Amino acid sequence: MSGRSGMHGTSKKRSRRALWRWSVVAGTAASRLTAGRRALPDFLIVGGQRCGTTSLARALKDHPQVEFPRLAKGVHYFDTGFDHSLGWYRAHFPTRTAVQRDGRRAGGLVRVGEASPYYLFHPDAARRVHATLPDARVVALLRDPVKRAWSQYHHEHTRGFEDLPFTEAIAREPERLAGVDELLCAEPSAQSPDHQHHSYLARGRYAEQLRRYIELLGRERVLVCFSEELFSDPEPVLEQVQHFLGIRVLPLALSRENPSDSAPLPEAVAAELRRHFAEPDAELAELLGRPLPWPSAGARP
Repeated sequence: MSGRSGMHGTSKKRSRRALWRWSVVAGTAASRLTAGRRALPDFLIVGGQRCGTTSLARALKDHPQVEFPRLAKGVHYFDTGFDHSLGWYRAHFPTRTAVQRDGRRAGGLVRVGEASPYYLFHPDAARRVHATLPDARVVALLRDPVKRAWSQYHHEHTRGFEDLPFTEAIAREPERLAGVDELLCAEPSAQSPDHQHHSYLARGRYAEQLRRYIELLGRERVLVCFSEELFSDPEPVLEQVQHFLGIRVLPLALSRENPSDSAPLPEAVAAELRRHFAEPDAELAELLGRPLPWPSAGARP
């Protein structure tokens, strides 16, 4: 009985996802007719994955001076959709006339944005962003890389993208990701399921990913926040983001979206991962000029 009920629930979820995909395609196709009159983003929330980007986007979406795509928080143009035209990308956003109208109602400039957490990790996304949106501002939300890796593993396992035990999955990660960066940079239409779904450790080496954006856009256009601080004390972080975007600072409600309810990571495995991230954590702290809000074997006195 419970099995049939679970299957029925899964079927309903698949039906809802199919309906949502159809609505996105239909809505975007209609919007392409007015693509030339539509705004491009002023800012991007680029990731990282399983770091709270959905929660941050939902909080900002309630601000009268912020507009996101109509049917989703992100478009994934600069990672998996770069073989589409710029008109396709524009079609996801409101018209410039609507943005100006909303700005008059809000009493200040409206900022258009999107949140696609693969943008931080994709090796060519920063270059594509710079070429397309050279004046855009970028927000990166980072989380303890050990907890992030464990959360991603359970996320991918639940969705059916991973069938290996965690320790075997991270042992096989170098083999799975070998040569993928070069492929993704060489061909706009190239995609890699391994890069998207099996990058548990690589996604936590944050400094090398952030440098791509800082070098191309400039340090002043890249804001780095931490999930630990966002969820423990939301108000200062949300104020910082609003100042960075140049919008009026308002009280925003933060909810925890897509929470992970996975079992605790075994201590021995966690300790091994702390050692793995020692050098990347030290590089990140040096890049940002501040200590990290998570335990790090790479911390320097």
